[in-house]
Amino acid sequence: MQGRVLKSTGSWYTVLTDDGKKFQCKIRGKLRLKSIKTTNPIAIGDIVNFDPESDNATGNITSVVPRKNYIIRKSTNLSREAHIIAANIDQAMLMVTVDFPETSLVFIDRYLATAEAYQIPAILIFNKVDLFDGEFEEKLNYYLSIYSPLYPCYKTSANIAKKKSIYSNSGLS
Repeated sequence: MQGRVLKSTGSWYTVLTDDGKKFQCKIRGKLRLKSIKTTNPIAIGDIVNFDPESDNATGNITSVVPRKNYIIRKSTNLSREAHIIAANIDQAMLMVTVDFPETSLVFIDRYLATAEAYQIPAILIFNKVDLFDGEFEEKLNYYLSIYSPLYPCYKTSANIAKKKSIYSNSGLS
C-alpha cells in the first residue's frame, strides 16, 4: 500500500492513502535512503510504501518513493548530517509586508533562492496593501518591480476571502 506522510512524531508516522484513510506507521527495520545522509529517513510529504497490519489502522513502512524535491537544513547536533524539513513540496508561499513590520529584501531573496535551489515553485503574497499610501505604496511598487517579472505576486489585505481565492487557485486549500 502507498501513502503520503502527514505527520512525524518520534518513531510514528501518520500516513494518508489516496482513498483518504489514515494509518499510524513505524519504520520496519533499518531504512536506508540513497543520495543524502540525514538524521531523519522519512519526512513530512514523503510518499511511502507500507504493509498494513491486521487492525487496518497501523502499518510498517517498507520503502520511500524517490522525492521530486525536498528542503533540508543542517542538523542541530553539529554532525555532518542534514535534517529534511519537508519533501515533495508543490509550492512555497511567502507572505510579505512592506511595513507593519517590513519583510526585508534580504529575507525575501533568501527565501526565493532556497525555493529555487530545491526546485520548489514560489509565490509572493503582499499583505496589508489596504494600509499603504504615499511612501509605503511607492515601496510596494518597488518590491513588485523587482519580483513580479520573475515570480507570481499577489496583493491582498485583511480580506480573508481573497487569500482563500489565492490559495485555491494555486491548487492548495
